[in-house]
Amino acid sequence: MGRGWVFSQIDFAHLGSRSAIDLALHRLMRKGTIRRVLRGLYDYPRTSSLLGQALGPDIHQAAQALARKFGWRIQPSGQTALNVLGLSTQLPGRYVYQSDGPGRSYPIGKQEVRFEHTVLREVGFKRMESALLVSALKVLGADRVDATIEAQLREWLKPSLRKPVLKDTSTVRGWVREILRRICLEGKNG
Repeated sequence: MGRGWVFSQIDFAHLGSRSAIDLALHRLMRKGTIRRVLRGLYDYPRTSSLLGQALGPDIHQAAQALARKFGWRIQPSGQTALNVLGLSTQLPGRYVYQSDGPGRSYPIGKQEVRFEHTVLREVGFKRMESALLVSALKVLGADRVDATIEAQLREWLKPSLRKPVLKDTSTVRGWVREILRRICLEGKNG
């Protein structure tokens, strides 16, 4: 999965017994190959070439790892989605995700990841990319989404994901749907 990936033992459950996986993770942590982010959560740290040291854990990756660990579906809320998509350079003190799990907070480094319980239909996208785009567009509002922002989002969204995201967001209506169509179908007829 590469540097920056955050994971728990559940991500390796298909490889062996829980005790064998826990032992392997413990050994890798002692060697310094992986790092403990919080109890039961680890990352394969990224290193800054400029600073020559390990960077903090990727907060979005940590939220996804927690969701996998507990079997939750999550979707980033407003400002968190803007930050993940690179539309906001502000680093929030708290990253907020809507979840079909219980409301909880977790300290990750100097940040906080908060999961707010919501009804299932509001966390219904199959793809995280869909959830990010819809949430960010709603926070920005129709008046603030211009050609520059559409181009940034188009560049962020891999071409191979454009058709699946468009299908995944088929229930979205109004101006958000129109912008998603422009982002996903740019350069195509139709």
